[in-house]
Amino acid sequence: MEKSRIWLSSPHMGGKEQQFVKEAFDTNWVAPLGPNVDGFEHDLQNYAGVANAAALTSGTAAIHLALIILGIERGDEVLVSTFTFSGSINPIVYQGAVPITVDSEPDTWNLSPEYLEQAITERIKLTGKVPKALVLVHLYGMPAKLDEIVAICEKYNVVLIEDAAEALGSSYKGKKLGAFGDLSIYSFNGNKIITTSGGGALLSENEEWIKKARFLATQARDNAPHYQHSEIGYNYRMSNIVAGIGRGQMKVLDEWVEKRRAINKFYREVLSGVDGATFLTEPNEDYFSNYWLTTILIDEAKAGVNREFVREELLKENIESRPLWKPMHMQPVFMDYPQYGNGCAERLFENGLCLPSGSNLTKTELDRVESALRRIFNK
Repeated sequence: MEKSRIWLSSPHMGGKEQQFVKEAFDTNWVAPLGPNVDGFEHDLQNYAGVANAAALTSGTAAIHLALIILGIERGDEVLVSTFTFSGSINPIVYQGAVPITVDSEPDTWNLSPEYLEQAITERIKLTGKVPKALVLVHLYGMPAKLDEIVAICEKYNVVLIEDAAEALGSSYKGKKLGAFGDLSIYSFNGNKIITTSGGGALLSENEEWIKKARFLATQARDNAPHYQHSEIGYNYRMSNIVAGIGRGQMKVLDEWVEKRRAINKFYREVLSGVDGATFLTEPNEDYFSNYWLTTILIDEAKAGVNREFVREELLKENIESRPLWKPMHMQPVFMDYPQYGNGCAERLFENGLCLPSGSNLTKTELDRVESALRRIFNK
């Protein structure tokens, strides 16, 4: 009999979601927008400490609207972390703009301040213009080196779009991620720290920007008794039903963060004696990661096994794991765009693995994973 599947990061309901969804049905607020959307936006604003939020259909939609609001158009250059999911870079190309990918640094695996400044100065020399914005990703819940990166953006007047899709619940120097960008985004995809099945949000201290985002996200319908449109719009607004799930999820967000952090601690204990297995770790007390996914690097020369062997052996036990993000500059669709770095993200991809990290993992499931890992590493 085949063992049940252990997923990398499956949705985890907290129990209050149905209450908000039922309320939407009972009041017939099943159409887009409504009290749950308003309530969810309010919850996000309070949690992140940001004045304005727009609930949307995805994190990708949030980045797209951020670029539109900033006036990014064909031929403009936008800096972006290369070590990320394609949702961070696709909207740049939607706009006809040019993505400039920037390598990682080894401490947080996030965008390197050194290569960021190199990219900016070299683009100025080549084009005579400063890239218009930076899409900065916080990988796997780990805060980027924000002091250095924010300072560089301010020095060159580059607008910061903070991609905190994986980092809701994380913080830097006590300030929540999602509160550092001129515009910031969250994702509530099914595998995220909390989920609305599918969804995202755009946040900013700039009220006019968020008003504009809401307008564009509802097909840019003008204020008229008939359907009238003076701008191109998008169907990007979150529905009242989906937002109800989000309101319920916000009730357990901090609890889910603690569960993910406990799972990270569990893996560190299981692999504590394994030479060649190292973890993405908070560099110091300024960094607080939600450890959305626990990630390891495997040094084959020391561990005696490589990343792919470990992944395949776990799969034999019906345990899902996944290589780290394949850098965007290595992707066939993006490899012809300019890239700055020294191969750090490539090395992370070649040797890194994401382990099952869901906040709903049971003790029995964790015992299975532990047994498999001990066998694989002969520990």
